[in-house]
Amino acid sequence: MIENPAFKLMRNVMVSLRDGVRLATDIYLPANAAGSLPVVLERTPYGKQKPSRSELAVGEKKPMSREALAQVFTAAGYAFVVQDCRGRYDSEGEFIKYLSEGPDGFDTIEWIAKQDWCNGRVGTMGLSYAAHTQLAAACLSPPALACMVLDSGGFSNAFRCGIRQGGAFELKQATWAWNQAKESGLAESNPLIRNALEAEDIHAWFRSMPWSKGRSPVRWEPEYEAYLLDQWSHGAFDDYWKKVGIWAAGHYDAIPNVPVALMSSWYDAYVLSTFENYAGLARNGARPLSLVMGPWTHGDRTKRVIGDVDFGVAATFDGNVAKSWLDFRLAWFARWLKNEPQKDQPRSRLFVMGGGSGKRTAAGHLDHGGRWIDSTDWPLPATDFRSFFLHRDGALGEQKPAGTEATLTYRFDPLDPVPTIGGALTSGKPVFEGGAFDQREDARFFGCKNPGLPLSARRDVLTFETEPLAQDLAVVGPISIELWVTSDQPDTDFAAKLIDVHPPSVDWPTGFAMNITDGIFRCRYRNSWKKPESIAKGEVFKIVIEPFATANLFKVGHRIRLDISSSNFPKYDVNPNSFEPEGEGRAPRVAMNSVFVNGARASRLVLPIVKLA
Repeated sequence: MIENPAFKLMRNVMVSLRDGVRLATDIYLPANAAGSLPVVLERTPYGKQKPSRSELAVGEKKPMSREALAQVFTAAGYAFVVQDCRGRYDSEGEFIKYLSEGPDGFDTIEWIAKQDWCNGRVGTMGLSYAAHTQLAAACLSPPALACMVLDSGGFSNAFRCGIRQGGAFELKQATWAWNQAKESGLAESNPLIRNALEAEDIHAWFRSMPWSKGRSPVRWEPEYEAYLLDQWSHGAFDDYWKKVGIWAAGHYDAIPNVPVALMSSWYDAYVLSTFENYAGLARNGARPLSLVMGPWTHGDRTKRVIGDVDFGVAATFDGNVAKSWLDFRLAWFARWLKNEPQKDQPRSRLFVMGGGSGKRTAAGHLDHGGRWIDSTDWPLPATDFRSFFLHRDGALGEQKPAGTEATLTYRFDPLDPVPTIGGALTSGKPVFEGGAFDQREDARFFGCKNPGLPLSARRDVLTFETEPLAQDLAVVGPISIELWVTSDQPDTDFAAKLIDVHPPSVDWPTGFAMNITDGIFRCRYRNSWKKPESIAKGEVFKIVIEPFATANLFKVGHRIRLDISSSNFPKYDVNPNSFEPEGEGRAPRVAMNSVFVNGARASRLVLPIVKLA
């Protein structure tokens, strides 16, 4: 027991699990604690003694230390518990990403509930992976669980969001594995392993995909390489994806009926998970829920500038949604762990991007602006889902095209994929990063070969634009793109990107094409996510691409743009078009891909239009 004037600390208490593995756990108690207390728990793979970037406040350069955070919670009358996940830092066992967190979290919560310093009520919190650990445990119905704060994570269905999207593999899993392998137990115990991992040229390896066993920059840490390649190779939705830890969608009815706060942001990698969790947790009609969606990238709620775009002084969580993120959680736990009355808050708070001047700020960013709105539900009541049809001349409009013959065909070469320029991304450094950017090639972005040239200039990108808008148009809700397509190869992808085109101005002579949201669809899964099928010669079929939901005000004079291509790399793995097993495509083929834009097969973008007060 370590004692100081603020708290008592039991360091590295080893909590035994059902299989005998022990997890290292730090327990902070109020210095003058007497009797039992409600508990706040965080389970993390990033080091329980290291500060979490979740604890960064506006105006601060460094996040609050674990000890300082513990002091806040213990002063408020809680026991504060932080634990290293299995196989990470001081905990025993083998690290297999995501799949141990359900039973490990359940056992930990039950162990806590039996301690004499716990009153039987446990609240959980944490960002990203520490949100995944919460929802995984909740799926197994721990009796002591009393409330949760899911911050930018918690898998609803990792096949649809987090590991794969639209059948494609999210390559943030590859950069995460390489980065975190350097902090593994093996690397900690053997400096040669760490040095080998650090010596790998990750950019060069991204140009040498796909990876395989022993042929990857992660090969020095076999546990990490094995789970990564396992995720990559499982393309079809089968029992592999129906496991606790990555499939809460199959367990919503088992999750205790406790209050849940859900936090995410439009450029986060877990937008779909957040909204699916919101719907799944709300379906019993009785659970208290709080939903917050900001304009940030993953967990960056203290920032107003995301990518190259400034969303204004209202953009930060601190000072707008609540005094601070820490104050929000303290109020949440006070209400649901200690039954202390709190001021009622809106069920959902959403940041609608847009409305700014469009000028260049003093720091060189696009002033896009935005504001918060409140709602009783999601999608917003009275949402009008309107169709915008794709036309052969590049127009995007509400009038359906005429005729029966019009198509647009382009050549997709897997060895020359369309580069990723921002978007809803996380964990991609040093190869890629998320956010809002002008969709123009730039040396900052991996794979860009023609800096200064807009992506719309590529021959393998089809661009469709509305006329300049005659009035403001607020798009708030889920997006879908229905495409009638064909390909001359046995498999291929179609990718889509929604863009807010700021008009030319003194500051932006050719305008600013700001990415709003994007998605992808792997055609081998056009008939079933469970059974991949090759494309027959001459086969024409409809696919539905589902980009992440968004909230953006397209201003008067702006254009709504939709880009269609067949790649978005390195956000997603590139389809070799060859129908080889997932993650094994060593024989890429050039595909001639076609999109139908005629009256008989009318491809369309469906947007959720709302009226803002």
